[in-house]
Amino acid sequence: MTRGIFVGLSTIDLIHAVDNFPSADTKAVAHSQKLLVGGPATNAAITFSHFGGNATLAAAVGHHALATLIREELQHYAVGLIDLTPDSDNPPPVSSVWVNQSGQRSIVSVNTTGFNIPPSHVDRSILESASVLLVDGHSMEACQTWAEAAQSAQIPVIFDGGSWKPGTAQLLKFVDTAICSADFRPPCSASEEQTIQYLRETGVRQIAITNGAESIRFITGTSAGSVEVPQVDAVDTSGAGDIFHGAFCFYTASGSSFVDALRESAKVASEACRYHGTREWMLTR
Repeated sequence: MTRGIFVGLSTIDLIHAVDNFPSADTKAVAHSQKLLVGGPATNAAITFSHFGGNATLAAAVGHHALATLIREELQHYAVGLIDLTPDSDNPPPVSSVWVNQSGQRSIVSVNTTGFNIPPSHVDRSILESASVLLVDGHSMEACQTWAEAAQSAQIPVIFDGGSWKPGTAQLLKFVDTAICSADFRPPCSASEEQTIQYLRETGVRQIAITNGAESIRFITGTSAGSVEVPQVDAVDTSGAGDIFHGAFCFYTASGSSFVDALRESAKVASEACRYHGTREWMLTR
């Protein structure tokens, strides 16, 4: 069985389906609500496990009452947990998510802002049996520590680049593959071309730029091109990128080429957008 390690953010997501996003000084009545565990690394780990991989998540969870929801959902999806803050009694980050009738979402979350996460200890017994490691840039010190150890052990390191964060430059030194959103911009990079150039100069071997339903641009060695994203009637795009990354890690760990893994992951993420929330698609696939 392929093993994947996912380092980063775990949240509690409260998702409301609304007609339109609320404006200032207004109230909106939601059609439905879902309470799910989220976060880029967490959703990716659950996706990896859903496809049959052995997934381990390294994230700050603690023992607050809300943390029980995270532990129970990880257990339900057979995802192992390395708790970065086992002694913390602070609540985990809570994200408020609104999804409108077009499937677009708006999110408010503190992520790991204000959280005191101590230096991470790398579990070598888990690392040595891993086929791939993903870092999402949250809990940055832990991401750096695990990525450096994985690189030393010649384990591929995948970077989920949603946005630039303090410490990203150091983290990229240990990254083999960067899958970044079109919004990802290093300092002093004003365009996608400059972002790609920066990543290549940092030493990243494989780069992909995702842009929602638009085609995925990729660069690997001397090759470059694009992968089409299947078009669907989107109901909810929440977590689509996270699901993409989890599927990509599974296909990569299973031996797929870079481009084939991108293509198959795009199919999975697009299919997920046809359903509400980040788990409903799993019931049909």
